[in-house]
Amino acid sequence: MTLELGLVETGAAALAILFLGYLLNRLIPFLREYNIPEPVVGGITFALISSIIYAQTGFSLSFDMTLKSPLMLVFFTTVGLGASLKLLVRGGPKVFLFLGVASLYLIVQNGVGVSLAFLTDLHPLQGLIGGSITLSGGHGTGATYADIFKGVHNLQGAMELAMASATFGLVLGGVIGGPVTKRLVERYQLKPEASAAEQTLGVTYDPEGNDRVTPRSMMETLLIITLSMSLGGLVYGWLKSRGITAPAFICSLFIGMIIANILDLTQIYKINKETVDQWGTMSLSIFLAMALMSLRLWELLNLAGPMLVILLVQTMVMALFAYFITFRLMGKDYDAAIMAGGHCGFGMGATPTAVANMEALVSRYGASPQAFLVVPMVGAFFIDITNALIIQFYLSLPFIQ
Repeated sequence: MTLELGLVETGAAALAILFLGYLLNRLIPFLREYNIPEPVVGGITFALISSIIYAQTGFSLSFDMTLKSPLMLVFFTTVGLGASLKLLVRGGPKVFLFLGVASLYLIVQNGVGVSLAFLTDLHPLQGLIGGSITLSGGHGTGATYADIFKGVHNLQGAMELAMASATFGLVLGGVIGGPVTKRLVERYQLKPEASAAEQTLGVTYDPEGNDRVTPRSMMETLLIITLSMSLGGLVYGWLKSRGITAPAFICSLFIGMIIANILDLTQIYKINKETVDQWGTMSLSIFLAMALMSLRLWELLNLAGPMLVILLVQTMVMALFAYFITFRLMGKDYDAAIMAGGHCGFGMGATPTAVANMEALVSRYGASPQAFLVVPMVGAFFIDITNALIIQFYLSLPFIQ
């Protein structure tokens, strides 16, 4: 028996699942400690319960997913609107250098995933899911590409694998960052150069931002977001008509980035960054809750072993890359060690995990304002753009299809 829910009922269910995640995160310290996203907690809990009910009774729910794609486009458009070139320049050469290091790791991460997929007799697309799509891209990027792989390549269980991989990476990214930096600090006897006061100044990398979220700013920002999405849709249609395949969200992301930087350079209008963040957070949270509603967790059983191998190897590769490459390329000093711990956070999980890693480290070893300037800028804004380009490069390879 299947109960079909309409658009309004589906939206209500998604919000209920989201707030279930908030409740569980508040009640369970482990979930808070490792920064597991609320929609993921609520969604996986709902998926487990619904799977048990289906196995016992045959009862299931069918949802109206009309809003899922627009919500995904809103989220990636806000990523583009947050990618300020002025902000990148303000960070100095270290931002460009760290962006290059992090982008190099994306190539390595996908290479490891695809190689291990071939060795374990998985589809190479599953190797990409166990690569930068979920580990560096997080749950939002994972859910987006899972939809694409299922629709275009008929890859079954893609959503389940994406959510499991992203959650696995989020936890392990928070686990390995501390030990990596601890080893570096102790081996090279590194000491911080900044005072605690300087750290406080460095944590906020946009000290001029004093915008407040108001109904008007929300509506003005929504106008910019929908305009970017509309123009992105036109660009997507134009590319498709010429045989160029690219996810629709990439077009909206780049249009958002272009509009944001034109407005920033001309000073015609100042985009409220706080409001952009609010729209991005809300759209991603509801999108993830909707994406997780209909997970069929039993489809993971046949793939759990090989995917677990890929994810464990990815964890070791991330730790080694941060220790031997990130640390050295970023200067082999105390700031570089803190950045290495942060890189473990967003290279396996998300920017909040990176910041949590660094906060724990500086509370023990001392301030690092440069790390708090560089890592959040790259992890929160620019790495999503390079990740999208590198994923597209891998998807264009003939042996991936």
